[in-house]
Amino acid sequence: MTNDFEEQEEELLYEHFRMEVDKGQVPIRIDKYLVEHQPHSSRNRIQQAADAGFIHVNDKPVKSNYKVRPGDVITLMLDRPHYDTTIEPEDIPLEVVYEDDDLMVINKPAGMVVHPGCGNFNGTLVNAIAWHLKDLASYDPNDPEVGLVHRIDKDTSGLLVVAKTPDAKTSLGKQFFNKTTHRSYNALVWGNFVEDEGRIEGNIGRDPKDRLRMAVFPPDSEIGKPAVTHYKVLERYGYVTLVECILETGRTHQIRAHMKHIGHPLFADERYGGTELLRGERTASYKAYIQNCFKLCPRQVLHAKTLGFVHPTTGKQMDFTSEWPDDMKALIDKWRNYIKFKDTE
Repeated sequence: MTNDFEEQEEELLYEHFRMEVDKGQVPIRIDKYLVEHQPHSSRNRIQQAADAGFIHVNDKPVKSNYKVRPGDVITLMLDRPHYDTTIEPEDIPLEVVYEDDDLMVINKPAGMVVHPGCGNFNGTLVNAIAWHLKDLASYDPNDPEVGLVHRIDKDTSGLLVVAKTPDAKTSLGKQFFNKTTHRSYNALVWGNFVEDEGRIEGNIGRDPKDRLRMAVFPPDSEIGKPAVTHYKVLERYGYVTLVECILETGRTHQIRAHMKHIGHPLFADERYGGTELLRGERTASYKAYIQNCFKLCPRQVLHAKTLGFVHPTTGKQMDFTSEWPDDMKALIDKWRNYIKFKDTE
């Protein structure tokens, strides 16, 4: 005989996440397995969820010491409905650099999240795009066949392309996949370079010590995804350097991780150690100067400056350039003045 109370308990749980364990997976504790596959969750939170009966395997709750096996279906069942991630139009200002019937190019400000998720369910770039295109009957912001073709980090500024039609997204997507697009970034990084240009190659994957950060692994390690960044020195300011970065690949945090890997973290990039005083003097006045720099531009100094691609309908080459945002301009001017003053001492 079925217990009515158990039935009510079942009805009060809502599925938030589902995944199937790979066929080749060796037995491993489920809390450890989920930490590896859910980078935004800590092991402690996963253990708490298991203790509360929220983590199920093959439709039954398990404890955190359960060892997953190939083919297991893991679900996270919570006592509240899943947050609705439907993208709604929001009246948020957009800087549209170019627009036609097939696509639009946008200059994204620093601080704006590109897509809803992980605590940012509104106020994002795609909400703003949905508002901008709300009168275009053929554009559905919730249709993955249209919309943003690529992304940049929340605190990175610069150029992005949006496809208005499925054909445009297919064409642009292929260009990004085949590496025929042209993209360059400007970045202010800690330290001076011996050479004027260089190439960084190293796989990009999740940092096992910090799941919100990426790390660089040897190209032949089979860990992470292959990534190549080319850089060129634009201006030198003694303790920091302005560089241009050109990507062969487009991995998460690629420039930030690669630059840290070679000992030149992006200036003011907290996640990758750029908010430490990494070069320069130990005087009180210099320390105060650096803190003022951080206040002037309180985010990683990275700007997607140029973007080039072939138009999906006309076949013409399209090239765009964007100016540095005000915070980056002010910071660069501050360093230019600093080095001029140092040279006259």
